[in-house]
Amino acid sequence: MPQPDRFAPAGGVSRNAVIVGSVVLLHVAGLWALQSGLLRKAAEVIVPAELLSEFIAPPAPKLAPPAPPAPPPPKAAPKVQAPRPAPMPVAIADPTPAPNAPVGVTTPQPPAPPIEAPVAPPAPPAPPAPPAPARIEMPSSDAAYLNNPKPSYPAISKRMGEQGKVVLRVLIGTDGLPQKVEISQSSGYDRLDRQAQDAVMRWRFVPGKRNGVPETMWNLVPINFVLE
Repeated sequence: MPQPDRFAPAGGVSRNAVIVGSVVLLHVAGLWALQSGLLRKAAEVIVPAELLSEFIAPPAPKLAPPAPPAPPPPKAAPKVQAPRPAPMPVAIADPTPAPNAPVGVTTPQPPAPPIEAPVAPPAPPAPPAPPAPARIEMPSSDAAYLNNPKPSYPAISKRMGEQGKVVLRVLIGTDGLPQKVEISQSSGYDRLDRQAQDAVMRWRFVPGKRNGVPETMWNLVPINFVLE
């Protein structure tokens, strides 16, 4: 014997009717949620902000305005060609002379005189050569033929041990004789200096010469007093 259905709803309503009614209610609730914006709010709560940002399209970039077109280059002015001059008539020589034409007589011209080259001015005379330096020969007392004796040594100077060198400045004339005797350097002892002066005043010299001509000149004469 068949058992009664345990899942049958009370009051005699069938299960199929319940399912159909639930589906209809869900659709009605969904339509109402779309119209009232509840569904969008629920999606914003459930879906993360990162995902929502992906769905929002970025604004389109602004395009730069196109550059104005370049002005056209200026047109060159057309060249105006100057009109060419009309050709001039050319004369043609006629070899036959005209009748009764006067005949000219040509007179030969005299030859032109030759052109003389300009005469160069005479060169200036060369300056005179400078005179040659004078050839000077100093006086001398060393000639053997002069026989000039040596100054004598004072006896008192020998006893006292006086010795030294005297340099005399002698003015010698053109005849070779001393005219003046001066002491240029002393020996340190008056007796030796005077003895040297007296001896040289009696000497003879070879006179000095300038370009071979005797001339009065000064000369230095050394005298040595040395104890032996």
